[in-house]
Amino acid sequence: MTLSPELVTKARTELYSAVLSDVLDSLGNTEHAMHPGIRPLDESLTLFGRARTGLYMEVYAETPDENPYELEIALIDDLKPNDIAVLACPNSPRVAPWGELLSTASKARGAAGCVTDGLVRDIRLIRAMDFPVFAGGIGPLDSKGRGTVMRIDVPVVVGGVYVRPGDWLFGDADGIVVVPDELAEPAVCNALEKIEGENRTREELETGALLKDVFARHGIL
Repeated sequence: MTLSPELVTKARTELYSAVLSDVLDSLGNTEHAMHPGIRPLDESLTLFGRARTGLYMEVYAETPDENPYELEIALIDDLKPNDIAVLACPNSPRVAPWGELLSTASKARGAAGCVTDGLVRDIRLIRAMDFPVFAGGIGPLDSKGRGTVMRIDVPVVVGGVYVRPGDWLFGDADGIVVVPDELAEPAVCNALEKIEGENRTREELETGALLKDVFARHGIL
């Protein structure tokens, strides 16, 4: 599903992951939040875009005459505006697929960020770029000889959530929410409407209204 540029902008500037999670629950999609170990390098940044996936496997040596970055490079060079590189890695402290150079190349292509359950390095340089990156940890290791991309643009599981190419991801300081492509427009629109209700609820609570009375009026908590 293609979202209008206006809706993408509103999602990035007005939404937050908790309200989007609530809306997905109401739409019957309850398995959408990546596990809490997937954290942003910069909690002030918001991520929203469509998944472009890469599936890694762990290796224990370099293969002679093989470019270990071939599919990784192909994925990054093909990123389009609003794409997010979503990299599924084995449960290993040895695989760090993301760093400053991939961030630089991705940002130049208009990509919206990166999400990986692997490690990330060069974090000071990435933070200076204001490029949203969410990762399962931080480490200095190169992926060469430790992990390699086996497939790109295939369904993957990242942070415990099934992600298909073209699904939408939203991330902020609370974590990552995966929005199936077919639910993207209703989920975003309903979440924007829910925020208006939450704002009214907050205003009434700030005046001293009882929580039970405000909840009875608006049904929002």
